[in-house]
Amino acid sequence: MSAHTLSQPTTGPTQATQSLSVRRLNVMRGGYLLMAVGLVLVKWPLLPSAHTLPLYEGVTVCLLTAMSLLAFLGLRYPGKFVPVLVFETAWKVLWLGLVALPQALDGTMDAATSEIVVNCSFVIPIIAVTPWRYFWRTYVRATGERWR
Repeated sequence: MSAHTLSQPTTGPTQATQSLSVRRLNVMRGGYLLMAVGLVLVKWPLLPSAHTLPLYEGVTVCLLTAMSLLAFLGLRYPGKFVPVLVFETAWKVLWLGLVALPQALDGTMDAATSEIVVNCSFVIPIIAVTPWRYFWRTYVRATGERWR
């Protein structure tokens, strides 16, 4: 191998994503696929009539549709889109803990809230496929990018 060949820029994965095995990347792809397809089936049909929905329901439909598009990109770049998995986990765990749990404990949970609890339970596979050590090492502990 010549020195010229060694100095060529590589087009492979970044050093950070190299720490994730192919098996792990493919497991993550399963999580992205679950998110993407689930949201396509549930939220995309609501898009044409989003303007007729109550304000925050319309916001939620648009937000979750955007999440599905990011999840599709996660199929191609699973390591780079880990924050999408973390966001999905964070909002669902927050909602379950701060909205659903208090209602369940004081006996005021209605049918609509129960339905959302069932939908939010799909966070369990997302939690399972998220590479938490990688996320911590890459996004929390690593040196941040320059400001100037």
